[in-house]
Amino acid sequence: MPEDRPNALEIDDLEYVYPGGRGGARVRSLVVGAGERVLLVGGSGSGKSTLLHLIAGLIDPQRGTVRIGGQDLHALRGARRDTFRGRHIGVVFQSFHLLRGFSAIENVMAGMMFGTRPRGEHRTRAAALLDELGISEHDADAEELSVGQRQRVAVARALACEPTLVLADEPTASLDPANASGAVELLQSVCAQHDAALVCVSHDPAMEARFGRVERLEDLASAKAAAAVGETGGAG
Repeated sequence: MPEDRPNALEIDDLEYVYPGGRGGARVRSLVVGAGERVLLVGGSGSGKSTLLHLIAGLIDPQRGTVRIGGQDLHALRGARRDTFRGRHIGVVFQSFHLLRGFSAIENVMAGMMFGTRPRGEHRTRAAALLDELGISEHDADAEELSVGQRQRVAVARALACEPTLVLADEPTASLDPANASGAVELLQSVCAQHDAALVCVSHDPAMEARFGRVERLEDLASAKAAAAVGETGGAG
């Protein structure tokens, strides 16, 4: 891996508070190196989903910066941010958010709308990803698939544009314990194969043993943790 490759994610002094002070998210400093896999943990209401929305550029912070591959995400506006997000950030939502009435392969192809790959290659790329993830029923309606199959389609869609960073929101929440471990291993291995950094958020303590690096949101919000993360972050 080239030493001059930019970090997948850099957060500095980030803060968002909902109107009326009803929760939010705060991170003093966080660096995720290219290809690194990190778990962010916190209890219910700790701001996990809000933080992912900030990292994905779906909401704007009151202060602070988020850089993806060296690009200040919130400096981009409107269509420019949408295009950048579509090319550099993949998201696996807790409830998958697959398009209703669309097939598995159409859902994956939708993940390439903002990418640079020629449209004529979209179906071939989507089919290859589905095959890699063990989904042979490419034309099956997404709603007819099992929960585990729908998650695999969601992972394929997140990787469709060869992103710099994949975000996963509670990736085991919709799975039974027997399938949860395999799902996390699959997500990690596929991101590694495609050279994408992975940031998962979860409140599940069992997830911590599956990641080499675990960060707690309450620690990331403190000034003391900012110094520690600044010294050790980015090593992948």
